[in-house]
Amino acid sequence: MRVSIVVFPGTNCEMDTKYAYEKLNANIELVFHKNETLPNDTNLVVLPGGFSYGDYLRSAAIAKFSPIMKDVMRFANRGGKVLGICNGFQMLLEMRLLDGAMKRNSNLHFISKYHHLRVVNNSNNFLRKLNVGDIVNIPIAHGEGNYFIDKQGLENLYMNDQVLLKYTDKNGIDKNPNGSIDSIACICNKNRNIFGLMPHPERAMETLLGSTDGIKMLEGFMED
Repeated sequence: MRVSIVVFPGTNCEMDTKYAYEKLNANIELVFHKNETLPNDTNLVVLPGGFSYGDYLRSAAIAKFSPIMKDVMRFANRGGKVLGICNGFQMLLEMRLLDGAMKRNSNLHFISKYHHLRVVNNSNNFLRKLNVGDIVNIPIAHGEGNYFIDKQGLENLYMNDQVLLKYTDKNGIDKNPNGSIDSIACICNKNRNIFGLMPHPERAMETLLGSTDGIKMLEGFMED
């Protein structure tokens, strides 16, 4: 399994993501944003968290113009698997590889803490190791994680089983930390090869750090 992790100026989660996938015995390559092509044997592209280009203009607005993103777009459009975590999710929205948009958190403050999530749909590579209704405890760390989509778009997401995770309390009852519409924390595209979420599963890989719930999430890509 070859995982290519794209690194931008301001990315700060590439080493966490590298560690997480090395723990799952994947082969990792860090790909600089100025590169024009992904490694030929890439099985999964990860756009990690951070503050690409300082989040100038708005989150991920500049990152989508980096040279490597043309090949990420090509890879995704050919059915390659892409995972966008936090800032990476924002990039996928900016590139229109996922539907919707991201706004400032409803309380206008940066949020950094563990938060529970409920699995809404597992008919995809990302969450197939989990069951619908499972509750996981995953860190969140963002200032612009307020996911929005219009009414018709929201209906389409549910119609196509594209809503994958929701923010909840420990009992699975919706508990919204940032104002995201319908407490949505993770979505995918219709073809189920592009995934975006604000929480950080790569930070939930060790009991010592508070949770190992990220393991089952990330290892879903390890089997085909």
